Amino acid sequence: MTVDIFTEFRSEDITDAMLDDAARLFSEQYGIWGVHPPNRKSGKPGTRIRMSASQLRSQCLPEGARCSYVSATVDGTLAGHAFACRWDYKNMQVCWVTQLVVHRDHRQRRLATRIIEKVRKTEDEIFGIISAHPAACMAMSKACADTSFPHFRHPSAPEQVAIMTASPIAHIREAELRGKLFVPADVHTGLHSGVDSNFFVDHEEPFAALAWLEWERLWPLGALPDGHEYLLVFTCRSSRLERAKFLLEPRLKMPSFT
Repeated sequence: MTVDIFTEFRSEDITDAMLDDAARLFSEQYGIWGVHPPNRKSGKPGTRIRMSASQLRSQCLPEGARCSYVSATVDGTLAGHAFACRWDYKNMQVCWVTQLVVHRDHRQRRLATRIIEKVRKTEDEIFGIISAHPAACMAMSKACADTSFPHFRHPSAPEQVAIMTASPIAHIREAELRGKLFVPADVHTGLHSGVDSNFFVDHEEPFAALAWLEWERLWPLGALPDGHEYLLVFTCRSSRLERAKFLLEPRLKMPSFT
């Protein structure tokens, strides 16, 4: 019988050794570089995408931001992790998963979903993730949404822009939003909601999961052009938070996203 342990750390409690382990897991398990156009800088096609501990700290744990790290160990070995960041938008708390990685030997057993369940807090009301992996978006929805995938309460396109612009994480704040939700001319690409991140990851593995989702008509984010990642943003209030705010502020109204 395996023993799974999920542990959460605030940014100030994350040690260099933890980041070394997280960077190693990412570099060995995240993905492989795909082919990129000559005018775009990217890694060598066919080689693993790598990240150092210092890059991880600068990209996922910027100074002064409210960030956290959740590790998942299976029988004492690191099997997955997530980094997350929180910020405020219109009196609501945003929870954004900035990195999610699961070892290939532990996939398809809800480990990613359980990691994000550990990340989630009662006070979180807006959730977001940018990822080239459909499975990461699915895990986010299963862990945080109050409706089944793909039926979410989505903020409008202008609201999503405002939410992301308020982020302390540079690659979220400065993301180039793409897809027909944001750029009507992108309708020909088949992408509904995403970002042009210049991230040319090989799509063979993640698209194996996507094929099934599209067949079942369970995928709302569309096709994914090379160099892009999916963008998923949705709102959800926990029943505990709703009850508490009703008792404290009976006339409180949710801001409109329409």
